[in-house]
Amino acid sequence: MPVITLPDGSKREFAQPVSVLEVAQDIGPGLAKATLAGCVDGAMVDASHLIASDAALSIVTTRDEAGLEVIRHSTAHMLAQAVQDLFPGAQVTIGPVIADGFYYDFAYERAFNLDDLACIEKRMEELAKEDLPIKRVVMSREEAIREFDAMGEQYKVEIIKDLPGDEEISVYQQGDWKDLCRGPHAPSTGKLKIFKLMRVAGAYWRGDSNNEMLTRVYGTAWADKKELKAYLHRLEEAEKRDHRKIGKKLDLFHMQEEAPGMVFWHPNGWSIYQSLEQYMRRKQIARGYQEIKTPSLVDISLWEKSGHAAKFGDDMYTLKSDGRVVAVKPMNCPCHVQVFNQGLRSYRDLPLRLAEFGSCHRNEASGALHGIMRVRAFTQDDAHIFVTEDQIQKEVSEFIDFLHEVYADFGFDKDSLIYKLSTRPEQRVGSDEVWDKAEKALAEALDAAGLPWEEMPGEGAFYGPKVEFSLKDCIGRVWQCGTIQVDFSMPGRLGAEYVDEHGERKTPVMLHRAILGSFERFIGILIEHFEGRFPTWLAPTQVVVMNITDAQADFVQNIEQRLKNSVFRVKADLRNEKIGFKIRQHTLERVPYLLVVGDKEVESDSVAVRTRSGEDLGVMTVEAFQKLLAADIEQRSRS
Repeated sequence: MPVITLPDGSKREFAQPVSVLEVAQDIGPGLAKATLAGCVDGAMVDASHLIASDAALSIVTTRDEAGLEVIRHSTAHMLAQAVQDLFPGAQVTIGPVIADGFYYDFAYERAFNLDDLACIEKRMEELAKEDLPIKRVVMSREEAIREFDAMGEQYKVEIIKDLPGDEEISVYQQGDWKDLCRGPHAPSTGKLKIFKLMRVAGAYWRGDSNNEMLTRVYGTAWADKKELKAYLHRLEEAEKRDHRKIGKKLDLFHMQEEAPGMVFWHPNGWSIYQSLEQYMRRKQIARGYQEIKTPSLVDISLWEKSGHAAKFGDDMYTLKSDGRVVAVKPMNCPCHVQVFNQGLRSYRDLPLRLAEFGSCHRNEASGALHGIMRVRAFTQDDAHIFVTEDQIQKEVSEFIDFLHEVYADFGFDKDSLIYKLSTRPEQRVGSDEVWDKAEKALAEALDAAGLPWEEMPGEGAFYGPKVEFSLKDCIGRVWQCGTIQVDFSMPGRLGAEYVDEHGERKTPVMLHRAILGSFERFIGILIEHFEGRFPTWLAPTQVVVMNITDAQADFVQNIEQRLKNSVFRVKADLRNEKIGFKIRQHTLERVPYLLVVGDKEVESDSVAVRTRSGEDLGVMTVEAFQKLLAADIEQRSRS
């Protein structure tokens, strides 16, 4: 007689083993209709799973995030069934869930094309209408190998042979079609009606370029049509906002094959970059940071001591010089410890905040490179804070305030941020007592700021827990940017010490922190978030002054110089073109303010002011415009 405990604490008793779906039916027909799967004692299971003993049960429905994952995984299998219905001889390989969708890799005599996708999608719609029951069957390893070998599914046979010896082999069947899978799956194909196939790509079997090339079909699936429509709209917006297209249009940067993953900044893009760096420099100085600069080439022995050579060696650039191996630094932290180690430090020196706009290089896989979002050469707004254990919580709290202040200046308020606390992994350094203290300090800092946060058990680094700060852009995409990490390991590995109040030598704790992360990536995010319409304080050109006829040329140049003297970024447009043409061009270039000068403006030492959005602010004196511009810049991106 199993007793089922539900999430609200209520209990239901049954006279015999009961399935997840039967529990849902016992609660109510509405819940039963929405049921996709269940979570029994923390483990995801099918709706048909029988519960024979007392258990805690959460019923997974279309409204749950876990339910959406079940829908997507089941739809990937329905895709595979449709492909094999239409293309006999195609072999299935793997079909996992990914962000916002799924994919499935197929081995076939030719690659699929867009016309094929339309046919496959139509067949999937037919399968969904057939509402085929999806059933789970458990087999022995030998049975499963015989079954899939007889079907000609050699990739599945290889997968089965590589599974751990004690792992249960399960096969899911819908109609006459079968596939190997751990599950869980939706109860029937009738639950899988909201989907769209997106594109095809090539993929090597098991990601190894020495293996066969397969065809990967990407798709997306949702719980209702509104969610699918919203997602497709986000994709359209993302396409319009692609930083690579806007970067070219606004002449910000370019990339080329001779320097893969490395950015050629043009004057306009470098202006944005410098604005970020100068802004962060002023902010950090005000917060008690000391800026340093460390070498780009460092002997490999330092990276061996720090542990980076063993963990990231394949991603490091190395070369030989004077008979020794040196590495181009992939990160800044070991070098910052070297600065700390110069001279004997006292507890009175702590916290010591060292900041660097550190240039780093990592040999990222070519397939992972993406414009300036994922590069091989990048600069971080990197800092390391050396503290005692008792200072962790206070420093983290101050960092959170700092991060909020910076993000607000870019237009991201607290409501657009996501906070995640990653706690101790199984493999770690440091005692449980120290980990308890560090995790508590991070949690208390988040709580003290009144922030909602999610715990990510086991996701911390081996050297300590961390908080990750992600921001949502204007179309709802999430970008992880800021982080603060507690490090018990590296200071000790690299010999960092301070003298405490009792005269004893102690190892400091090191806090790794970044707010923007990589400048390159953050600029890419800003390009897409603002769609190239940068707030005035970041815009490469803040003002363009235009004449109507040659008679105003001298006055335009005079205004240009006066604005430059006030450290505004301004250009004069004296071309022999109609004023409407000039206004259109600079509007397309997304210049925040357009100043028009005619004879009346010359006589009154004034300008006619327009914005890039087409708003006419009227005629004002040059002095009044300077005050308006200064106030706009001072406001930054805050609404």
